[in-house]
Amino acid sequence: MPKKLWKVASSSIHARGLFATCDIEPDAKVIQYLGEKISKKQSQRRALEWEEKARKKGEGLVYIFELNKKWDLDGQVGENPARYINHSCDGNCEAVNDDDEIWIVARKAIAKGEELSYDYGYNMEHFLDHPCKCGSKKCVGYIVREDQRKKVKKLLKRKKKSSKKK
Repeated sequence: MPKKLWKVASSSIHARGLFATCDIEPDAKVIQYLGEKISKKQSQRRALEWEEKARKKGEGLVYIFELNKKWDLDGQVGENPARYINHSCDGNCEAVNDDDEIWIVARKAIAKGEELSYDYGYNMEHFLDHPCKCGSKKCVGYIVREDQRKKVKKLLKRKKKSSKKK
C-alpha cells in the first residue's frame, strides 16, 4: 500500500484542510477525489440546494467535479478526505481529470507540513458569493480562476471609486 501523503488538520484558510505528511515531489498524485457519480441534471439540482444551505450556515459550498459531458462526481457523498483541500489563488496542487477519475496532483515541490491547495477555477459570474481567505500574493479576495482575476480587480476598483463618490 502506498504511503499516505496527507492528513486532515485545522486550517487558517477555512476550518479544516489537508496537509502534507512528508515532502512531495512535483507531479506526484497526492490523493484521488472520490464521490458519487451523478448525472448533470442531478448535479445541477444538488449544487443549487447545497449552495442555498451553505450560504445560511457559512459552510463550504459545492463539492462537485465535472467528469465528462454526461457525468459529474459529487465529493460530498461517501468517504472523500480530498474535499478538505482548500482553494488558493497560488495553489501547490491542481485537480486533474485522468480518464474520468479526479486526482489532486502536486504542481511543485511541497514540504512536509505545508497545506495542500489548488485553484478551484470558479467563473467570475457570482464572485461576490465566494470570498477567498488564502492570503497569497496573487489573491484578489474572491475565489475566481486565474484568467479572470484581472477583470475582478477592475470591477472592484470601479465599485470602490463609485462608492467614494456617494
